[in-house]
Amino acid sequence: MIIDFHSHVKISKKSSFMPEYFQEMMCEAKSNGLTALAMTEHFNTSRFYEIYDYLNHHFSYQHGYYDIEGLKLFPGIEVDVKENGHILLIGDREEIHYIRRELNNHLAEDKFISFQALMDLADSKKVLKIGAHPFRDSTPLARNVGYEELTRLDALDLNGKDLFAKGVEACSTELKALADQIHLPIVGGSDTHQFLQYGCIANVFDKECHSAADLKEAIQEGNFHYSISEQLPLKVKAATLVKKYMKKTIKESLTV
Repeated sequence: MIIDFHSHVKISKKSSFMPEYFQEMMCEAKSNGLTALAMTEHFNTSRFYEIYDYLNHHFSYQHGYYDIEGLKLFPGIEVDVKENGHILLIGDREEIHYIRRELNNHLAEDKFISFQALMDLADSKKVLKIGAHPFRDSTPLARNVGYEELTRLDALDLNGKDLFAKGVEACSTELKALADQIHLPIVGGSDTHQFLQYGCIANVFDKECHSAADLKEAIQEGNFHYSISEQLPLKVKAATLVKKYMKKTIKESLTV
């Protein structure tokens, strides 16, 4: 199984969910060799539940994932914490919906939930917990949360955007030093909002996983490895430029 642990299906938080765009994303993910995705849409994205309304109407849900014409789509969410960092949570759709409802009073920046409170909430549902881009300048989780607290996570995110921005060697070395210090595994995520970024980094698992529990077990046992594409710089830069153009086009269409 080849999976990307950090994937969005909307062009931005403020944009509408577009079924045609979603289908295009899924097709391109498969064409880039992926067989599974964790759909970690932002918890405070506009019309969060419309995504699931569409999925529930058009695709079967089995074990712990949606079957998107042969591609496994695991439900997930990306949550901002008040310490200024992002956490990826992956689990059964009912678990993700429960967590999202519990965050209704924490959607605004001045109301974000604390890291410890989010960990308590996530542990109550036994979801997979990943520290997203821990050293990103804008949301440096690893610099704002103590290392002992970070051990409550299940893994750390080696992020496609950060690999591009900081360089593969520098970004990988920085994250590996943290992972070694707090004894957590590293998983890869493209962090894409635009399909050209798919395949810049992926995780190859020794066997198929059918639920977040399977994913967590495989990660903890080390039965996987991540792979960084030589085309990462081109993929991320191209996706960034296309995303910027698409956001501008959508904004202009709304003002006409």
